[in-house]
Amino acid sequence: MDKFRFLIIDGYSKASRDQFDSFGVSLAGKLYAKLLLRHMPDAEFDILYTSDNGVYPPGQEELKEKYDAIIWPGCNLTVYHDDDERVQKMTKLTKDGFSTGVPQFGSCWAAQLAVYVAGGEIAPNPKGREMGVARKITLNEVGKKHLMYEGKPAVFDGFISHDDMITKMPEGGIVLSSNEFTPVQSVEVKHEKGVFWATQYHPEYNLHEIARLILAREERLMRENYFNTKEDMLKYSADLDEIYNDNTRKDLRWKYAIDEDLISADIREVEFANWIKYQVIPSKK
Repeated sequence: MDKFRFLIIDGYSKASRDQFDSFGVSLAGKLYAKLLLRHMPDAEFDILYTSDNGVYPPGQEELKEKYDAIIWPGCNLTVYHDDDERVQKMTKLTKDGFSTGVPQFGSCWAAQLAVYVAGGEIAPNPKGREMGVARKITLNEVGKKHLMYEGKPAVFDGFISHDDMITKMPEGGIVLSSNEFTPVQSVEVKHEKGVFWATQYHPEYNLHEIARLILAREERLMRENYFNTKEDMLKYSADLDEIYNDNTRKDLRWKYAIDEDLISADIREVEFANWIKYQVIPSKK
């Protein structure tokens, strides 16, 4: 069988990517590429930086001919700002994925993108930004039986960074999980010929990545009162990194309530692994 080929869409601008680089944050597309290769070492992929001038996703024919699936990392754009050409590029590709039946998966912005393109609605979360760790994400009865969550605890924590939320599901859309902060934490969207699995939280993140992201988001986190002082922020980030480097630090794990669902890749990445198993591989048979 030919190798599977994936299209990874990184919608961050060059300026945003440069900022990530300056703080040691992995670029969104590259982070998903690493995740992909952990679960499918022989996979081939292209990363497209679609917010760059002159970069356009493939059309329907090229998409169907060249790629077996589309992966959507997070993005700092807003899906309902559809007068933005950068957003238009990505909503069109999402539509083309649905039209051609190419499997799609992603996190954060991806869940909102899937829902919005299929006819749902997105709005700012009235509670503001959910940042760092999303606590007590709980599978509903549909989620407990869904193949995306095979092997996942019914209640778990996940890494997160967002301030928009899904407010209305489209026809063909199913909510799979929620928590107290955000009522829609994961979805399956069936639309036209396609299926899109997506999480609001980030299965691709780990403690190191969220620690570096917190540093990169210093200005807004201080403005939104996540920390009293810069020293508090630096200490929190450093402690998360310390747990990443030495997960036997019982003192720090207890202090920040960091359990195996955040440390173990076997738990944290279940959703993506199941997408490969149940959506991507069967689509090529």
